[in-house]
Amino acid sequence: MSASTILLIGSGHEPYRRYALKALAARHRVVLLEAAPPTWQRPYLAGHAVADPHDEQAVRAIAWDLAARHRIDGVLTWDEFAAVNAARAAHDLGLPGPDPQAVHACRDKARTRAALEAHGVPSARWTAVAGLEQALRAADRIGYPVVLKPAAAGGSLGVIRADGPSQVREAFSFTARAASQQGPEGTGVLVESYLDGPEVSVEVATADGRHHPVALTRKELGAEPYFEETGHVVTTEPDPDWPAAAQVATAALDAVGITCGISHVELRLTAAGPVVVEINARLGGDLIPHLVHLATGIDLVAAAADLALGRTPDLTRTRNRAAAVGFLYPHTAGILRGLTFAEGVENLPWCERVLPLLPPGTAVAPPPAGGLEARLAQFVVTGATAAQCRRRLNSLTATVHADITPDTTSGAAAA
Repeated sequence: MSASTILLIGSGHEPYRRYALKALAARHRVVLLEAAPPTWQRPYLAGHAVADPHDEQAVRAIAWDLAARHRIDGVLTWDEFAAVNAARAAHDLGLPGPDPQAVHACRDKARTRAALEAHGVPSARWTAVAGLEQALRAADRIGYPVVLKPAAAGGSLGVIRADGPSQVREAFSFTARAASQQGPEGTGVLVESYLDGPEVSVEVATADGRHHPVALTRKELGAEPYFEETGHVVTTEPDPDWPAAAQVATAALDAVGITCGISHVELRLTAAGPVVVEINARLGGDLIPHLVHLATGIDLVAAAADLALGRTPDLTRTRNRAAAVGFLYPHTAGILRGLTFAEGVENLPWCERVLPLLPPGTAVAPPPAGGLEARLAQFVVTGATAAQCRRRLNSLTATVHADITPDTTSGAAAA
């Protein structure tokens, strides 16, 4: 094991980040700062401290204390809401890392849009609003359809399309409620022009100000007006959209000032070309770095750690295949009684995982009411092509039976 010690600020949700913590701990000593004492994280840790990773003052104070006790060599996070605090902690300790102001510009979607606009990077038309009447006026100026989104959220939370004034009236409370749950960044709402076309992300490693696009991830979305993420696919097949998407993604990182770290840049492939949806100054979520590793052999977790330590990451491709993740959502509202999977699916050579996410007795609801927390299961598959991965995912999900009964105690009813 390396003698280097990484301070990890926030470990994330186990089903989505255990692989990352395990990979990190295989190479470095890991000291975790988390809001609760470690449970599943404990086997991977050399030390820990309990504090809210989203509380700036607590993180900066405890980082100094941990550095004194453990000789911290690098600071890392894959928690969207801790990204700015991690950058500030690294800066305080004189360690490598992105400029905190650049990370803040990624977290605040209004700042992102302003920076993209100033640098001529393709971006949606937008207006930040503080109330419903402002949202209606902004939508009229921008032109329908529009998208309402929280100014500082992630994972498509609170994002909704509106095709006219009546839908803006209905959508604004939905988005504002989601925005109010996003912590200290505030409760702002953006109204943006709707971007048509497939949604993708470009995973980028940045060292010494030089960007290295690593992979293109194609996102699978649920039905509009919501933008629920139902899966992702990474492939090494030649992709005609790759050059333009990589170029726009790196221009976006330049616009906000990212000079170090791993970034997850989301784009829409419109008829006019790639347009930036948002920039995340961290590893992608939803197992995307795991898919990149399965498909290409490039370990983005190891690369993120190297960059946090001021080292040059190894971005050599050693595999040429595809990998995909799919998420199962409830078909109706009620109480989950159990999930039944086809016998032996976990033993299929191309099935990397079949993982139930919720225990029996959990109240569930389809999107948007259930949110990401209502995902019932996740599936990861590999294959020679993206199309083969999609077929394999479909074959797996078709075999799952979700037993959901109406919740008579809370009034939830089957849809």
